[in-house]
Amino acid sequence: MPHLTLAQVEAIAREGHAHQTDKAGRPYAEHIQAVAEGVGARGGTDEQIAAAWLHDAVEDDVLSREWLEAAELPQSVKDMVDAMTKRPGEEPAAYARRILATPGALLVKESDLAHNADPARLAVLDGPTRARLSEKYATMRRLLGLTAR
Repeated sequence: MPHLTLAQVEAIAREGHAHQTDKAGRPYAEHIQAVAEGVGARGGTDEQIAAAWLHDAVEDDVLSREWLEAAELPQSVKDMVDAMTKRPGEEPAAYARRILATPGALLVKESDLAHNADPARLAVLDGPTRARLSEKYATMRRLLGLTAR
């Protein structure tokens, strides 16, 4: 069975997130594109880039877990997307352990965190939100061993 191409995965992700905006009111597709491009720039594989396009789709209820399970995608892509999908009430440390235990997922999460913590993105948020998110992203970077190099 042939797998979806990267272009098909991108189109599915863009369509799914088309009506969403990020915390700054920007089209959500800008975020998933930035994460996918970041994975590519970090030397990621096509499978990691596909996972980057889909990394928030299940968590944001854009695509169902059933869709992901049935999708014509390599199992590694499904595993990375699943690893990056936060569970309700999940502790950050448990989330980080799942990412670290899933081959390829750390690079995708690193790109996600880099875009989320982009000073230009954070600058448009109100002070309390910016501070809360900055601390959240810094904590996750520590849990994942992505401390400043």
